[in-house]
Amino acid sequence: MAKAKQSLTAVERRAEELDTIAAVLPMERRDELAELLTDQDVETLKHLVERGMGDNTLRALTSDLAYLEAWGLAATGHSLPWPAPEALLLKFVAHHLWDPEKRANDPDHGMPDDVDDKLRRQGFLKSIGPHAPDTVRRRLASWSTLTKWRGHSGAFASPALKQAIRLAVRAVPRQRRRKSAKAVTGDILAKLLATCVTDSLRDVRDRAILMVAFASGGRRRSEIAGLRVEQLSVEAPIEVPDGPPLPSLAIHLGRTKTTTDGQDDLVYLTGRPVEALNAWLVAAKIDRGSVFRAIGRWGTVSRRQLDPQSVNAILKQRAEMAELESAEFSAHGLRSGYLTEAANRGIPLPEAMEQSRHRSVQQASSYYNNATRRSGRATRML
Repeated sequence: MAKAKQSLTAVERRAEELDTIAAVLPMERRDELAELLTDQDVETLKHLVERGMGDNTLRALTSDLAYLEAWGLAATGHSLPWPAPEALLLKFVAHHLWDPEKRANDPDHGMPDDVDDKLRRQGFLKSIGPHAPDTVRRRLASWSTLTKWRGHSGAFASPALKQAIRLAVRAVPRQRRRKSAKAVTGDILAKLLATCVTDSLRDVRDRAILMVAFASGGRRRSEIAGLRVEQLSVEAPIEVPDGPPLPSLAIHLGRTKTTTDGQDDLVYLTGRPVEALNAWLVAAKIDRGSVFRAIGRWGTVSRRQLDPQSVNAILKQRAEMAELESAEFSAHGLRSGYLTEAANRGIPLPEAMEQSRHRSVQQASSYYNNATRRSGRATRML
């Protein structure tokens, strides 16, 4: 009994420790994480917060750490050892990258049924089949990063591990899928905006979200959800030949997924998106703090920022209202749609990348290539 009470106290202490970093590292499963993570895990996360690691990176590391700990307990009956031996890393690959055809004839191939069952009951496994190679690589990279932050060196660069991944990927080729099946180009965005025509708070907010996310270069949903009034600065109006000056606004993104320490990414809004954003701020009476917030049943505006997943839900809801296939769209479609629309309008790639803040020309140009290949001269040789 005394041992059980002591264990409970340790779990409660870890829950309190997680609470201290929740403002920087939002976690929906705090109590479950408190039971799953070790004291050292929580100390590592607190240390990363104190070192100023980016919020999105911290969220990803925490998610991967929770999965790794859950898998380690299910597969070995023990918490992860630090550093992890090469054999455990190879076991992780074998459990996650496997051949479905071979597993049909060999039940010992791939992840054992009891491990699979435990992870599913905990909510860590949802899809059927082997993991995507990129997911496995990312989790191994997170494992490696956390190992280094604990002051250890691991076997993550071992030839055996690299060969195991390479052979597993080659054995089961997978078609790379985009994060959003369809890009939200200008014509689709117009249909979504057509569902936001009233003066209701939801329509005003959703219109601002869609326009700001698209026009600011296809911002990530986490950037839109985390946007604060303090990041906005009014710029001088833009003069145009045949009309009144257009309102202009700068968004200071600070450190993002693609920036390095000390950088402050900056993007601009001009015209209608600025007007839509200002209309929301006035209607919701927001002059500081989070820009986009939840709206209660009785029209009350929350003081807390919108959850990133809510941005995705809003886009899907608007797609359904516009009589589009909501399953074909996600918030990432705004990002790919911005570059696709830029290609359709003949905007040079470097200019579009200045707004989207893509660092990889190869990644950004893929949207351009996809937009022009179908109608290009190369498809009309005969």
